[in-house]
Amino acid sequence: MKQATLQSAVTLSGKGLHTGQNATATLIPAEVNHGIRFRRVDLPQRPEMMALACYVGKTTRGTVLEQPTWSISTIEHLMAALYAVGITNCTIEVDAPEVPILDGSAKLWIEAIRQAGIQTQNAEADEWIVTRPIRFEQNKQCTMIIEPSERFEVHVQVDYPSPVLGKQEARLTDIQDFDSQIAAARTFCFLREIRPLLNLGLIRGGDLQNALVIYDKRMWQWTMNRLARKLGQPPVDASRLGYLTPLLYENEPARHKLLDLIGDLSLIGRHIRGKITATCPGHGFNTYCAKQLLNYR
Repeated sequence: MKQATLQSAVTLSGKGLHTGQNATATLIPAEVNHGIRFRRVDLPQRPEMMALACYVGKTTRGTVLEQPTWSISTIEHLMAALYAVGITNCTIEVDAPEVPILDGSAKLWIEAIRQAGIQTQNAEADEWIVTRPIRFEQNKQCTMIIEPSERFEVHVQVDYPSPVLGKQEARLTDIQDFDSQIAAARTFCFLREIRPLLNLGLIRGGDLQNALVIYDKRMWQWTMNRLARKLGQPPVDASRLGYLTPLLYENEPARHKLLDLIGDLSLIGRHIRGKITATCPGHGFNTYCAKQLLNYR
């Protein structure tokens, strides 16, 4: 495959999922062999770093690239979109410590990139062609198997001890189907997790417009009302378990886990020609695997 960049710059704005801070991200075309780089334009000297797994620090509810004095958070949805459309060279200028969450998926990134246009460049992209099976495992629960294939394929399985969200799976057998099958799948969390996450200083920008919220453990109505107020949402009937946000797909959580996996594995800095089968993936495990694969040939 050839290297590629955007035909023109594109800008999107919104709040950060975890900081709640307004942020603007501008994707700027770049020359051959530039790679994907993040630049913090709100900081002195406008520092930048490559979007590579070796810079991953925190992975709680998102993937964070870190330098000693600065970081950029929640990059995975944008990275998945860039990977899916084949962009290999781009500078991403952000005026905040977090990429805007938008609607919680990669859909708006994909639409903006497609509208800006994709410019094929006169150089071969660095592609990793898988020649033999590789297996990673963590805590006897999370596994990832990478096998030879004629194209990039992903199969994800999730299994939650929840009466609402239990076992699900999602597949992508052709990257050309990412736009229609995966891009719109939104991030998700359980309602019971919201208070602990808020106490950790996370999801300050979360709401029912940018995340699927799953109510799977009954609580008192007054507790539900209190959480709704924290999220800036109207009261919800605490007697009914289920999704507080209508699903786009029956297996939308599994599709989103597949989206996250693509975004995290893109941090190896190469496109992959191989089949990936992941069980119970998450940002910590995904980026652990990506770090091992950085120099894998």
